[in-house]
Amino acid sequence: MPGELIPFQEIAHVFEDFEHTAWRLETRRGYATDRNSEAWARWKAGQDVAHDPPNAWRRNVAEQTGLGKRFARVRVVDEPLTEGQDFLLARAPSNVSAGDEVRYLLRRDADRIGLPELDFWLIDSRTLLTLVFDDADTTLGVTVTEEPAEVLAACQVRDAAWHFAIRTADFARRIRSDM
Repeated sequence: MPGELIPFQEIAHVFEDFEHTAWRLETRRGYATDRNSEAWARWKAGQDVAHDPPNAWRRNVAEQTGLGKRFARVRVVDEPLTEGQDFLLARAPSNVSAGDEVRYLLRRDADRIGLPELDFWLIDSRTLLTLVFDDADTTLGVTVTEEPAEVLAACQVRDAAWHFAIRTADFARRIRSDM
């Protein structure tokens, strides 16, 4: 049974309060927050967005990783990349330089290993935050659970995804060489 839908802003504190690891699985083909950003407009105009100055998110990532905590994520992507996925790949160096370990996994490989089509954060391997979106890719909120079976399933997804995913720089070289 799905939990109560909570506005993302109400749980955002977890990205400062976590003890050791904040891990994310991204499976959507695009995000409304990206398309509505000024970075998107600059990227669409042909500007380089790979090394933008730190924003609040990246400043927090750098601060938390400086304390010995870890941010990591796997982005499941299509072949060819969707416009939204291409944008995130263009922006990834800024996140990586802040300390967010971003890896990529082709959707066909994610399907082969049985990953769910689900966006979530796994906090300290004990709290699962599942993101809920509308049909326009707008985040409606999150559901939160610490139910052991659901958290264990998310840990197994994390481990499988991480094992098969490719580091950002390696993936970017591979994608660009295939174009």
